[in-house]
Amino acid sequence: MPRQVDREARRGEILAAAVRVFARHGYADSRIEDIAREAGMAKGSVYLYFSSREDLLRAAFDGMSTRSEELIAEVGRHPGDTSERLAFLVRSVLALLTRERDLARVLLDVWSAGARKPAWVDMAAFYQDYRAAVAALLDARDEDGTEPSVAPYEHATVLVGAIEGCVLQWLFDPSVDLATLAEPIVTLLVPRTR
Repeated sequence: MPRQVDREARRGEILAAAVRVFARHGYADSRIEDIAREAGMAKGSVYLYFSSREDLLRAAFDGMSTRSEELIAEVGRHPGDTSERLAFLVRSVLALLTRERDLARVLLDVWSAGARKPAWVDMAAFYQDYRAAVAALLDARDEDGTEPSVAPYEHATVLVGAIEGCVLQWLFDPSVDLATLAEPIVTLLVPRTR
């Protein structure tokens, strides 16, 4: 069993090194040699865990997708009414990305790769699931009298767009402080409890 744990830990170390390298150089300009150097191993050793750079990028995307699903599930269990859960979602997403700026940069590469349609990147499905989860929260009627959104899917699209737009500005402009943008988004886009 320790060998399996070591293998999984090493895979995680390589993936973390790849995220750092992709964030620093961009996916297109990163090489397996760079990732191996960052991970402190020989180039050939990387191939024992990942078949290609694309495989590493896919693993980074899959990891973020899993975190997003876990976060949505956590929001559903969060105490409070719809407004409180949505505010928790906005704050949590921005806090996660603030902590993981390198991963956010890599996701920008995935996002742009999605526009070129590699077979494994289905950004439309990713965003459909994201919007559907937010729309389900917006559509909920709480015991406290919170009215469901008139157009929950469209409202979810605007809310997700605001979050993504702030993240893009933060990635491109060092003067933008992502951590401070959660409250304005909540104030403008999260419905108030009556």
